[in-house]
Amino acid sequence: MAERLGLPDFFSLDVWRASVGELLGSAVLVFMLDTIVISTLESDVKMANLIMSILIAITLTILILAVFPVSGGHISPVITFSSALVGLISMSRAIIYIVAQCIGAILGALALKAVLSSTIEQRFSLGGCTVTVVTPGLNGPEIVGLEIAQAFWLEFMCTFALLFGSLWMAYDHRQSKALGLITVMSIVGLLAGILVFISTSVTAKKGYAGAGMNPARCFGAAFVRGGHLWNGHWIFWVGPGLACFAFYFYTKIIPSNHFQTDGFKHDFLAIIEALFSQR
Repeated sequence: MAERLGLPDFFSLDVWRASVGELLGSAVLVFMLDTIVISTLESDVKMANLIMSILIAITLTILILAVFPVSGGHISPVITFSSALVGLISMSRAIIYIVAQCIGAILGALALKAVLSSTIEQRFSLGGCTVTVVTPGLNGPEIVGLEIAQAFWLEFMCTFALLFGSLWMAYDHRQSKALGLITVMSIVGLLAGILVFISTSVTAKKGYAGAGMNPARCFGAAFVRGGHLWNGHWIFWVGPGLACFAFYFYTKIIPSNHFQTDGFKHDFLAIIEALFSQR
């Protein structure tokens, strides 16, 4: 049981050294992504969420490629927890990684707070994950944003779509070998950017910052900024966590072998040829 849980990883220097890559990668990720969110929304360009999604996709791809040789390029509790459930890494290594990612997210949020003015920080909630915000109204302060149930299901579906649409290529060595590392990681970043665009376009409600799909990033801003960022914060953990379980059960249902393992014996021309050969 100790071996299955990977308890020796708690005493492995290599695992702790790899977690440094997750820590620094998460710090840079939070700083850059939150900066992108604030700068694009602050600008006067049309379709700011589209530009934001494209920049997020490019940034995420670069960071994953940079951290991949060190620790596997997780930089998100979603990827780490899903990898542990599937069995790519031990649960012990996953715990170390997730703690490192959360600490890195806090450092990234602190670095962002140090370079932002108090006005921008307050207006954009330090680029953190928000479900609702309090704004001044005609009859006093008003709470605007998304309903809890809507935000939860959007978080769940976007996270599952990320795992389903891209990460299985990284898990399956046949896919990753055929496509190549850069292609796989580019697809991961591209899909993440598309999901950010979808979640910010479908709702189109002030106060909702879109699907987080990275609990550590949401935690970093909430820890540093506090206040309303803690409102509904559990959504950004529970939603992705359940999506990881859903994706794990999906991997247990599908065949373990590739659907073309036995070749193309049902090819249409082969069927016609066999039909005439019997006459």
